[in-house]
Amino acid sequence: MKVVYFAWLRERVGVPEEDIAFPVEVSTVSDALNHLISLGENYAYAFERPSLIRAALDRKHAKPEAPLAGAREIAFFPPMTGG
Repeated sequence: MKVVYFAWLRERVGVPEEDIAFPVEVSTVSDALNHLISLGENYAYAFERPSLIRAALDRKHAKPEAPLAGAREIAFFPPMTGG
Protein backbone atom coordinates (compact mmCIF):
# COMPACT_ATOMS: atom_id res chain seq x y z
CA MET A 1 0.00 0.00 0.00
CA LYS A 2 1.22 3.49 -0.76
CA VAL A 3 1.77 5.42 2.50
CA VAL A 4 2.05 9.21 2.31
CA TYR A 5 3.26 11.53 5.08
CA PHE A 6 2.58 15.26 5.36
CA ALA A 7 4.13 18.21 7.24
CA TRP A 8 6.23 17.32 10.28
CA LEU A 9 5.35 13.63 9.95
CA ARG A 10 7.25 13.61 6.64
CA GLU A 11 10.20 15.33 8.29
CA ARG A 12 10.29 12.88 11.19
CA VAL A 13 9.82 9.73 9.11
CA GLY A 14 12.37 10.97 6.58
CA VAL A 15 10.49 10.27 3.33
CA PRO A 16 7.43 11.83 1.71
CA GLU A 17 5.94 8.47 0.77
CA GLU A 18 6.72 4.79 0.54
CA ASP A 19 5.15 1.45 -0.35
CA ILE A 20 4.56 -0.80 2.64
CA ALA A 21 3.28 -4.37 2.61
CA PHE A 22 1.28 -4.45 5.81
CA PRO A 23 0.91 -7.82 7.53
CA VAL A 24 -2.51 -9.48 7.16
CA GLU A 25 -3.41 -8.66 10.77
CA VAL A 26 -3.22 -4.93 9.95
CA SER A 27 -6.82 -4.27 8.97
CA THR A 28 -7.65 -0.71 10.14
CA VAL A 29 -6.14 2.76 10.04
CA SER A 30 -5.24 2.39 13.73
CA ASP A 31 -3.55 -0.96 13.07
CA ALA A 32 -1.53 0.63 10.26
CA LEU A 33 -0.40 3.47 12.50
CA ASN A 34 0.63 1.03 15.23
CA HIS A 35 2.52 -1.09 12.71
CA LEU A 36 4.40 1.98 11.48
CA ILE A 37 5.41 2.82 15.06
CA SER A 38 7.06 -0.60 15.27
CA LEU A 39 9.28 0.04 12.21
CA GLY A 40 11.91 2.12 13.99
CA GLU A 41 12.84 5.17 16.01
CA ASN A 42 11.94 7.69 13.32
CA TYR A 43 8.43 6.22 12.98
CA ALA A 44 8.00 5.99 16.76
CA TYR A 45 9.02 9.65 17.01
CA ALA A 46 6.70 10.71 14.16
CA PHE A 47 3.70 8.92 15.66
CA GLU A 48 4.51 9.41 19.35
CA ARG A 49 1.07 10.97 19.94
CA PRO A 50 -1.23 8.83 17.78
CA SER A 51 -4.39 10.56 19.00
CA LEU A 52 -3.25 13.74 17.20
CA ILE A 53 -2.65 12.07 13.85
CA ARG A 54 -5.28 12.27 11.12
CA ALA A 55 -5.57 9.86 8.21
CA ALA A 56 -7.09 9.58 4.78
CA LEU A 57 -7.79 6.49 2.70
CA ASP A 58 -7.67 7.12 -1.02
CA ARG A 59 -7.85 10.87 -0.30
CA LYS A 60 -10.94 10.70 1.93
CA HIS A 61 -10.71 11.37 5.66
CA ALA A 62 -10.83 8.16 7.66
CA LYS A 63 -11.40 7.40 11.32
CA PRO A 64 -8.99 5.14 13.22
CA GLU A 65 -11.42 2.21 13.02
CA ALA A 66 -11.85 2.52 9.23
CA PRO A 67 -10.94 -0.70 7.39
CA LEU A 68 -8.01 -0.70 4.99
CA ALA A 69 -9.59 -3.31 2.71
CA GLY A 70 -9.71 -2.10 -0.86
CA ALA A 71 -7.72 1.09 -0.25
CA ARG A 72 -4.68 1.76 -2.41
CA GLU A 73 -3.30 4.70 -0.43
CA ILE A 74 -3.20 5.80 3.17
CA ALA A 75 -2.02 9.28 4.12
CA PHE A 76 -1.12 10.53 7.56
CA PHE A 77 -1.05 14.18 8.59
CA PRO A 78 -0.99 16.26 11.76
CA PRO A 79 -4.06 18.23 12.87
CA MET A 80 -4.70 21.28 10.75
CA THR A 81 -5.49 24.72 11.99
CA GLY A 82 -6.91 27.62 10.13
CA GLY A 83 -6.72 31.30 10.41
